Amino acid sequence: QVQLVESGGGLVQAGGSLRLSCAASGSRFSISGMGWYRQVPGKQREMVAVITSGGKTNYADSVQGRFTISRDNAKNTVYLQMNSLKPEDTAVYYCKSYYFDSWGQGTQVTVSS
Repeated sequence: QVQLVESGGGLVQAGGSLRLSCAASGSRFSISGMGWYRQVPGKQREMVAVITSGGKTNYADSVQGRFTISRDNAKNTVYLQMNSLKPEDTAVYYCKSYYFDSWGQGTQVTVSS
């Protein structure tokens, strides 16, 4: 089992940037693919970006070219760099460990117009 803790959310104006972090407990973080998801009230949680244990990445079309997912296995942390933010990016953002099937508690991102 692994515990995930997100941080870095907040309020930002449209066009601004934020970097989310997801810190994982445990010693086997490096073997797990990781993902960032987001959810708004009344809608299903949607995938934003994923990164494999080997560092391959994939993005939702809506964030391609604006968001970057990365990982630092030495720090047991996965990041989501979000640039050129839009009001429609407003959501609670969650990280997920695929190997351990674990979710973090989420961090709120609000983008004002």
